[in-house]
Amino acid sequence: MDQATSQRFKYWQTRTIVATMIGYALFYFVRKNLSIAMPAMQADLGITKTELGLFLTLHGLIYGLSKFINGFIGDRVNARYFMVTGLVLSAICNVVFGFSSAVLVFGIVWMLNGWFQGMGFPPCARMLTHWVPPRELATKMSVWNTSHSIGAGLVVIVCGYVVSLGWRWCFFVPSIIALLGAVGVWFTMRDTPQSVGLPALVPEGLTKEEAEHEDTSAEFKAFVRKQVFLNPYIWVIAVANFFVYVIRYVVLDWGPTLLSEWKGVSIEHAGWMVAAFEISGIIGMLAAGWATDRFFGGRSPRVCVFCMGFATLFIFLFWLLDTPPMWLASLLLMAAGFFIYGPQALVGIAAANMATKRAAATAGGFTGLFGYASTLVSGWGLGYLATNYGWSLAISVLIGIGITGTLVFMLAWNAKADGYGTK
Repeated sequence: MDQATSQRFKYWQTRTIVATMIGYALFYFVRKNLSIAMPAMQADLGITKTELGLFLTLHGLIYGLSKFINGFIGDRVNARYFMVTGLVLSAICNVVFGFSSAVLVFGIVWMLNGWFQGMGFPPCARMLTHWVPPRELATKMSVWNTSHSIGAGLVVIVCGYVVSLGWRWCFFVPSIIALLGAVGVWFTMRDTPQSVGLPALVPEGLTKEEAEHEDTSAEFKAFVRKQVFLNPYIWVIAVANFFVYVIRYVVLDWGPTLLSEWKGVSIEHAGWMVAAFEISGIIGMLAAGWATDRFFGGRSPRVCVFCMGFATLFIFLFWLLDTPPMWLASLLLMAAGFFIYGPQALVGIAAANMATKRAAATAGGFTGLFGYASTLVSGWGLGYLATNYGWSLAISVLIGIGITGTLVFMLAWNAKADGYGTK
């Protein structure tokens, strides 16, 4: 493409990346707010940790299923429409949740929220693979993946303060922010280069005609079957993603409760410590993406092996020190966050590259299905263990999960960097 077209493409590429980052961060505003509200809900309504864990599990399972199904849809529809609709509906669920008091209503509304949350990532995966060439995807998607850490980190800080007004404000305030943000995203984001009069990306190994070819339904299904469901490495990283998400969500969902009950930390300080976990995760994602492209030739599963191993090590040290000073506990959580967010980001990158842009959303939804099935352990499972056996045993189980995840990632050590023919 000529210089003028190239500059225009760069402008729209940057605009799209930033808009999707803001949009996806806002999804976390109306998802991770529950973690700060949970201790106050226990005190106000008498809800147990097991019940709260069940909310988390049902939400995660529905979210994983939604992410999988919406992956198919996301590869075939306008991504901007799809994403904004999901964000608005998720915000509405939060408003309803904030006005409710019955456990049954909480469960139903949070499951609905899980479904609408699943409309966030697939359209983002579609847009990124249409706007970013495969050789740049690990680095740029690592930058993009900071969006959920930014969203989760900001919302726990905000809710750590507004919870003093009552736990319901943990749902009202993030909803307002999400709805206002959805309007901005709608007017900023665009679907594909073709939607703004630009040529489609032509990945290495494909002709221009192949890149712009519109799949028939039969062609698309056959391609997805081969590139996603019959790809053994997609299955390996999907299973490994289960273990990554267990660790990540235990900290995100249970962190404030765990720190206040086990380590005696105030809820405000606990919010900042979980935010620090997220912030260090941002740096970790950027470092993992850079290392993948710079030293591993795009083979992200190899980086995941090292990241998962070190994340498990720092969780072990956190568990080993019974009553560490707050600075040391924060430092250990930050180190764990730095490493666990490497594989959290790279699994999506690996899936998108292996499936190619034609099936990126499907592959992302498939790996996400395994990731959010993890809430059986990180949600209800951890809540049950903490209630009946204490937090020490619960975290020791988490360490075993980290070791298992490291071993599973090793099975994908020899996977190719992408599905375009890269050696």
